[in-house]
Amino acid sequence: MKKQKSYQDELGKLYLVPTPIGNLEDMTVRGVKILKEADLIASEDTRNTQKLLNHFKIEVAQKSLHEHNYKQRIPEILKLLKKGQTIAQVSDAGMPSISDPGQELVAACIQEGIAVISLPGPTAGLTALIASGLNVQPNYFYGFLPRRKKDQKAELKQLATIKATMIFYESPYRLKNTISNMNEVFNPQRNAVICRELTKIHEEYLRGTLAELKEYLTENTLKGECCLLVEGQLEQEVDRSLPQVPLKEQVEQFIATGLSPNDAIKEVAKQNKLKKQKVYNAYHELNK
Repeated sequence: MKKQKSYQDELGKLYLVPTPIGNLEDMTVRGVKILKEADLIASEDTRNTQKLLNHFKIEVAQKSLHEHNYKQRIPEILKLLKKGQTIAQVSDAGMPSISDPGQELVAACIQEGIAVISLPGPTAGLTALIASGLNVQPNYFYGFLPRRKKDQKAELKQLATIKATMIFYESPYRLKNTISNMNEVFNPQRNAVICRELTKIHEEYLRGTLAELKEYLTENTLKGECCLLVEGQLEQEVDRSLPQVPLKEQVEQFIATGLSPNDAIKEVAKQNKLKKQKVYNAYHELNK
C-alpha cells in the first residue's frame, strides 16, 4: 500500500468540474465559482465549453484536453500546476473521466503530489437510473460498448450473469443494433429503459422488455443523446449448457473442506439463493 503524502502548498490544484448534460440551470454555484477563479480551463472541446463560459460570463482562457492530444497536453498542464496555478478540467457534458477524457490527467497529478479536487454535479447514468423504475442498487456502470457486432456480443456475454442493473451510453444511430444484440445474448424478457435527451425539452423514457424495445425501434427512429439501462440477470435465467451440481453434492464438497454439515448447508443455501430448509432436505434426502 502506498500512502499519499500531504499535498505541497506551493503546488497548484486541479479541480474536476461537472458541466450540465443538457439544462444549463443544472450548473452548480460552486462550479461557476471555480471556473471563474481558475487560471486555466482544460476542456474536451473548447468551442463547446465556450458556450457555457459565455452564458455564465466567465472570462478564463482554455486549453484543449481530449483523447487525441492528452499525451502532449498533460506535461504542459503539470508544468503550470507545479508553478502554483489552479486548473479546472471539464468535459463536454457531465463528469470528467466518465466516458470522457480526464483520468490520465488525474493519475499524473496524483503521481506528482498535486491536489485533485472533485466537485459533485450532473452525470447522465445516475440521473437516468433513479427515474428508470429498475433496481437502483446494486448498479453497474459500463459506458459505451464496442461498436463492432462481434466484439459487442462477446462483451455482452461477459455481462450476461451480472445481477446489477447495467448502465450503458449509446449513440441513437447504433441503439437499434445494440438492442438487437442484447436480445440475442440476454433474456429478451429482461426489463430495460431507454432514456433520451435527459434534462432537455424533449426528455423521454421508453420502458419495456428488451423484446418490446427491439420491436419499437424497428418502426421508430430516435434522435438525441441516449442512456440505456438493462435489468440484471433474472432468477429464472439458467445457463443450461453447464451441468448443475446436485445440492447434496455441493454440501458434501463444503464438508470436505472442513465445514460442519450445518455450516455447509448454510453456505450452499446462500450461494444458490435458496431457503436453508430446502438444502437441508436435499442433503438428508427428505424429499424422496
